[in-house]
Amino acid sequence: MRLSCSLLFLLFAVIPDVFGITFYLSADTTKCIREEVHKDVLVVGEYNLNDAPYLRTDIMVTDSQRHTLYKKESVSKGKFAFTTEDYEIFEVCFTSYSQGHAGTDMDRSVQLTLRHGVEAKNYDDVAKAEKMKPMEMELRRLEDLAESIVNDFAYMRAREEEMRDTNESTNTRVLYFSVFSMCCLLFLAAWQLIYLRRYFQSKKLIE
Repeated sequence: MRLSCSLLFLLFAVIPDVFGITFYLSADTTKCIREEVHKDVLVVGEYNLNDAPYLRTDIMVTDSQRHTLYKKESVSKGKFAFTTEDYEIFEVCFTSYSQGHAGTDMDRSVQLTLRHGVEAKNYDDVAKAEKMKPMEMELRRLEDLAESIVNDFAYMRAREEEMRDTNESTNTRVLYFSVFSMCCLLFLAAWQLIYLRRYFQSKKLIE
C-alpha cells in the first residue's frame, strides 16, 4: 500500500501542469510561447511585465487555427483563461512597440506562468461553493489529478496505436513498392536483352 501511494505521488510530481518562464522583450519585437494541451482542458495564464515608460506591449493568444482567444493592448500585468475544445497547440505572443524617446536597446522583462488541467482550477472557490471541508477539497483535487493522469495515459496509448498503424501501413507500402520496382527492373532487363539480341542479329553480328 505504501509503495502504491509513493508511486502515485511520484506520478503526480512528474505531470507538467505548470509552465513558467521569464524572458526579455526588446523594442519593436515579438516573442511567442507555444504550448500543447489536450481536449476539454482549462488553461489559465498570468503575466507580469516590469515598468517601461517608453515601451507599449500588447499580448495576443491564438490557437492553431489562428482564432484569437485573448487579446489586450498596453499591458503590464493580467490573467487570461480558456477551455480547449480539441487537442490544441496555442500560442501566446507579446509584441513591444517603442514610443516617445525609447531606444532600440531597451528591454522589458516579461514573466509568464501557464497552468492547465488540475493546477488551473481554484479549489478554494470550489470548496466554498460546494461547502466542502479541507479534506474533501484535497480528495477532490486528487481525484481530478488521477483522472488527468488516466486521460494522459489513454491519449498516449491512442497515439502509440496510431503510430503503430502508420508504421505498419508504411512498411506494407514500402514492400509493395520494392516488389513493383524489382518487377520493373526485371522487365527492363529482359526487354534490353531482347532488343540487343535483335539488333545484333540485324547487323549479323550473332546468329
